[in-house]
Amino acid sequence: MGCAYLNMLEFMRAVLLMLCALMILPELTHAKHARVTRHYKFNIKMQNFTRLCQTKSIVTVNGQFPGPRIIAREGDRIVVKVVNHVQYNVTLHWHGVRQLKSAWADGPAYITQCPIQTGQSFVYNFTVIGQRGTLWWHAHISWLRTTLYGPIVILPKRHVPYPFTQPFKEVPIILGEWWKADTETIINQAMQTGLAPNVSDAHTINGLPGPVSNCSAKDTFKLKVKPGKTYLLRLINAALNDEMFFSIANHTLTVVEADAVYVKPFSTNIVLITPGQTANVLLKAKSKAPNATFAIAVRPYATGPAAFDNTTATGFLEYRKSSLSSNKSNTKKLPLLRPVFPKFNDTAFAMNFHNKVRSLANARFPAKVPKTVDRRFFFTVGLGISQCSQNQQCQGPNNTRVAAAVNNVSFVMPNTALLQAHFFNQSKGVYTTDFPANPPFKFNYTGTPPSSIIVTSGTKVVVLPFNTSVELVLQDTSIIGAESHPLHLHGFNFFIVGQGNGNFDPKKDPKRFNLVDPAERNTAGVPSGGWAAVRFLADNPGVWFMHCHLEVHTSWGLKMAWIVQDGKRRNQKLPPPPSDLPKC
Repeated sequence: MGCAYLNMLEFMRAVLLMLCALMILPELTHAKHARVTRHYKFNIKMQNFTRLCQTKSIVTVNGQFPGPRIIAREGDRIVVKVVNHVQYNVTLHWHGVRQLKSAWADGPAYITQCPIQTGQSFVYNFTVIGQRGTLWWHAHISWLRTTLYGPIVILPKRHVPYPFTQPFKEVPIILGEWWKADTETIINQAMQTGLAPNVSDAHTINGLPGPVSNCSAKDTFKLKVKPGKTYLLRLINAALNDEMFFSIANHTLTVVEADAVYVKPFSTNIVLITPGQTANVLLKAKSKAPNATFAIAVRPYATGPAAFDNTTATGFLEYRKSSLSSNKSNTKKLPLLRPVFPKFNDTAFAMNFHNKVRSLANARFPAKVPKTVDRRFFFTVGLGISQCSQNQQCQGPNNTRVAAAVNNVSFVMPNTALLQAHFFNQSKGVYTTDFPANPPFKFNYTGTPPSSIIVTSGTKVVVLPFNTSVELVLQDTSIIGAESHPLHLHGFNFFIVGQGNGNFDPKKDPKRFNLVDPAERNTAGVPSGGWAAVRFLADNPGVWFMHCHLEVHTSWGLKMAWIVQDGKRRNQKLPPPPSDLPKC
């Protein structure tokens, strides 16, 4: 009797275990297949494209312009084999991807890797961890990103909804610039003469300038929508040197994400987006198809003293009508409505717009702002002049040229990659670790410039122990002219805890810092004649580039690098480089 009872218990236990296994098995299967490895092949090749009545050969990926879209889900591994078939050295950067323990795949030339030379290849291999939204990829050497760029769409994990209205359709919209001349020639000549490079000839929407001249009417982006439907527009500013206003005539946009981080939704007629930044916006089509076509337009926000491309790129928002109510002859007669933009230098609008961007800061999507600070830095960012060598004929006063600097240091690119030098302890002759934590001397940063505006130069970095919490104040200067600077930090998101006009006040301004729901971004617009304060946790070992995303300023030296040391645990250390890492 006792044996029978025990046998019954064993049988029931076995059944229970089997039921549990059957319940858990789908979850295990789902978990096993939740993370996917997505393979891409990027052939860097020349391709002819015609814009503004003129055909030119441009550098492309797979002959496409803009380049192909990378699509993944949060947690996926992305493997991109890049093969260089052009005369230029090439690297690609996956802008905004955290690259946790995969710094070798970050992409900036001579920072994390030597470039991929003609006829060579390199496999970028990284996993998207804890991120979802819109990012982008682009070349990260010289000015090749003029045409080498494309979107990265990171979807949430399967069965995880957006924290906003599910859109009927998603549309990437990439803003860019187009030059009739060869941009490599333009920047090389500018660096030789010491003068500013020529500005672009047109702005573009998804590679198309729109009807800016008689010949480019067919080169126009068109977005066809159904009445009453909601569309998610994935905005990316891939322009080299221009911050952009984006607007659609007679339509309100709802901003729901910035730099692949969900934000508290807010409505606006105009989106301001700096080079390097992304924004997801919801567009709710009108309930009934209006008898009009609506201009989708972008034009520059420009605050600096130099000339800029003042053209407007235009696309068309068109409503789909039922076949009974529309025909081609009627469509052509529809009036075109255009948006109204702020003044090109409306700094008040810019400050107000950036202040509206706030993290969700809820239980599901917390804002993990460092509440305590281990290291504080104060960086001036702006222009200056540098002395040219005797064998160079620069056209500035006394053989000088325009330069840009952080804390008066104009960064000199090394001849080998900083990350390799750091990883193998071969820094001697490559870089020094004495980048200044503060400007070399204090002055009225946004007032009268100092008597000498000559910058120093060097390959200097800041070294941070693993898990250091950093507070960084970025201060614009009025040297040569105050200007907005979109500062991009590789390898991290930071929280923009404060910003303001004029000079930063270390006694008063920190009291007003937002440590509750600040914007979390990878690119911050430092206000023209003002400052921005950011905080981040240095929890990602490697060498991380920080630079102005106005490419002309990067060329002039407005850049530096942070070295984040390994932590003590195995999962806090950077693995060795891949075997196919390019050599210099």
